[in-house]
Amino acid sequence: MRRSNLPAELNRFVGRAGERAELAALLASSRLVTVLGVGGVGKTRLALKVAGAVQKRSGEEVRLAELAPLRDPGLVEHALVEALGLTDHTLRAPRQVLLEHLAERRLLLVLDGFEHLVEVCAPLVRDLLAAAPGLTVLAAGRRPLRIPGEAVLTLAPMDEPDALALLAERAAGAGAPALADDRAVRELCRRLDGIPLALELAAGRLPLLSVEQLLARLDDRFRLLGDGGRGVLPRHQTLRTAIGWSHELCTPGERLLWARLSVFAGPFDLEAVEYVCCGPDLPQEAVLDLLGGLLAQSLVIREDTPAGPGYRMLDTVAAYGAEWLAALGDTERMRRRHRDWYMGLATWCELEWFSPRQAEVAVRTDAALPNLRAALDVCLELPEDAHLAQHLAGTLWFAWVGCGRLSEGRHWLERAVALESGHEEARLKALWVLGYVAILQGDTTAAVAALHTCRERARSSRNRLAEAYATHRMGCLALLSDDFPRAEELLGTALDAYGELGELNSNVLMGQVELAMARAFQGDLEGATAICREVREVCEERGERWTRAYALYVLAYSAWTRDALPEARELLVECLTINHLFRDLVGVVLAVELLALVTMSEGDPVEAAVLQGAALPMWDAVGIHRFGSASFDGPRVLCAGRAVEELGGERYEEAFRLGQGLALDETVERAVAGRPGAVTDGRPGAAAPRPFRTARPPVVPGTRKPAGSPTGKGGEAAG
Repeated sequence: MRRSNLPAELNRFVGRAGERAELAALLASSRLVTVLGVGGVGKTRLALKVAGAVQKRSGEEVRLAELAPLRDPGLVEHALVEALGLTDHTLRAPRQVLLEHLAERRLLLVLDGFEHLVEVCAPLVRDLLAAAPGLTVLAAGRRPLRIPGEAVLTLAPMDEPDALALLAERAAGAGAPALADDRAVRELCRRLDGIPLALELAAGRLPLLSVEQLLARLDDRFRLLGDGGRGVLPRHQTLRTAIGWSHELCTPGERLLWARLSVFAGPFDLEAVEYVCCGPDLPQEAVLDLLGGLLAQSLVIREDTPAGPGYRMLDTVAAYGAEWLAALGDTERMRRRHRDWYMGLATWCELEWFSPRQAEVAVRTDAALPNLRAALDVCLELPEDAHLAQHLAGTLWFAWVGCGRLSEGRHWLERAVALESGHEEARLKALWVLGYVAILQGDTTAAVAALHTCRERARSSRNRLAEAYATHRMGCLALLSDDFPRAEELLGTALDAYGELGELNSNVLMGQVELAMARAFQGDLEGATAICREVREVCEERGERWTRAYALYVLAYSAWTRDALPEARELLVECLTINHLFRDLVGVVLAVELLALVTMSEGDPVEAAVLQGAALPMWDAVGIHRFGSASFDGPRVLCAGRAVEELGGERYEEAFRLGQGLALDETVERAVAGRPGAVTDGRPGAAAPRPFRTARPPVVPGTRKPAGSPTGKGGEAAG
């Protein structure tokens, strides 16, 4: 796991030496520091600068949670889980996950843009600080959290030297002539109250207008707004004046685009802008130039994301645009266009998930998550859009299941299926996806309820495809319950239906892998291997990797039973790499445990014990250990028993505890690197013992469920 998720600086940080020192001192003495100030005064930039310095100096983990795009208070805890890079598939509430993760860690958490969610954030931060003595919170917003122990730094506008330096730096960056240190420049900084955002907006105009021209226009604007808004803080009015003045200096096309861009939450790309914002009054061919104009004026910020170049509006600028959009009476229409684009993106991603672009889909979905949430919010607001909520929540199954977001997926799916939409197909899809998510969380009761309802309603409406999906997931549930004949029957029925209907995708291939597991657990390892070889071939043809990883897992076990240990290791390394790429924690932990068994067979009981220890916290995040299945637990029992026999209980526990302390990324890196030249008792070149045998292979598809601990103290019984 990366030690920081702070964004890279897009331009040089200017000034604020005193405030930086003061904030660093507060962080050294207080576990909760809130930077307060009006919009545009530089709260976020200062907080990120100081947090980055803390991380660089101490190596302490630093995490940024951006809350400004959220509208649903119920997503705050999910957003923090996401910001911390956690994957948790259990039924635990996100707050409990946060509390347990942070309890023994040292971490600086930066909360940005929380003011509209302060009623939710304040008690959450209070509970986290109380439970996690190594946690420090640095918040940036317009309101304090008002909880005990909070230290507040009220950020004032820049003093004159810093304001002059910032204006000159940004003007040069915009391509303007060098600024003279004269009365007019100082007057401009004074009239803008030293507010960084106002200064940057002014700097964006200096390639076109002189300082004197800017002052004249600003004087007009102040006179126009001087008597407006009783109770508005003077500096807040200064910022609104500067933004409004920038608005007036924009062309009509730029103003219209600015207003329409306000419907985006978080980053957006050019394709989204062209669809959402275009129309007869804003032709598509004009968008790129207009967006470039807003970018040049610092009204839009470019940022590079893993999904490619993107854009973002600062919250204050977007809020001003939203006011203009409302004044035009166009807010609801634009929100629906935004929703339609992201529904289209989700549909494209679902189709491309079964293609060589699967990894790209995962990255694009991650980048689009704030906007997908906004689209779901719109769908859920109006009763007539209930079917769209069900469709979108169901379509995103790959994001919930394949990319490690089960808890958030369930949040949206349950809200969607609670609505009567009158569109049976959309509801049925949401139901079987909800059942799938509940299975993976180990919630059998909820899974059975959703899948039974889905199958009965599908039969009533003669929707054979939805019935097949419900039957498939019931078979998956039977597999995890060790009812293998029932699993084989249900999975076979579903696969027959898929074939008749011409359905082929990652879910169908996963059904084949699950059928292979059911057969293997009944002793037909040869038949299971044949199925998974066929699945691997289809995956290679289609470029599919997620299901391929589970097929490789079965084939690796088969190789282990044939003493083909190098082949087994190679297959497992690929399996592990793919599952880690997609944040599929179940796939990761299964590969790690089987790799421990292979490592033991190679003659390295110490490393095998380390890998077993590393698997334990992963199972804690998955839920019931090894799904509560005796069959799935076989490899662990075999590996632990032989390792204890070789090492003795005390040495086994020592190695096991070492593994428990590894972070997920460290475990994956260690497992992928392998241990060339196996060792036993620290002696290189010791002969590798023959592998163990079990009638039931430790294979499982993309499934998650809640289980237990190796020797009595830190882990599970070895025998």
